[in-house]
Amino acid sequence: MPKYDSWNSSDAVDRSLLDNDIHYLSGEITNDNVSEAIKWILSANLTKKPKRTLELYVNTIGGDLYEMFALIDVMKSSYHNISTVGIGAIMSAGFMIFASGTKGYRWIGKNTGIMNHQHSDNMEAKMHDMKAQMKENKNCELRCMQILREATGMSVQEVNSKFIKNPSDQYYTAKQLVDLGIADDIL
Repeated sequence: MPKYDSWNSSDAVDRSLLDNDIHYLSGEITNDNVSEAIKWILSANLTKKPKRTLELYVNTIGGDLYEMFALIDVMKSSYHNISTVGIGAIMSAGFMIFASGTKGYRWIGKNTGIMNHQHSDNMEAKMHDMKAQMKENKNCELRCMQILREATGMSVQEVNSKFIKNPSDQYYTAKQLVDLGIADDIL
């Protein structure tokens, strides 16, 4: 962060959010914005007491699956509660990140666009490489089902039928998200 005397209004807003345990994750899920979110959580976890609630606002149409897994692992290992607040769009990888907030601390905006789907991948390789990639794709699908199982308390079979099995994009309302156990309350 720049020296205080050279701060602009954006620096002041960023500092205010940081001081109040708030982070805004927006745009496509990439290494850059996930790295910032991970550093925010790790920094907060340097101080264990008192236990706090970190607020992660999520507004994304999705992006990189492995970056999503990295952020979810850090969220789950946090000493502090991670409150997720879904606004704008929580779709694809954003849906999974939102769902991974601490149970009881997941808030969804009533006007939020909400979508989940099977992850997608493109392959162009030698046959044995494509077989290896298909195995990894299956492993990714199983990890996603486990994340949603933990978020909802549903069985893996229920998660598969409600969130994964359908080949089309699945859109939800805020109320449906609460009813399914992905969100705890509507803003």
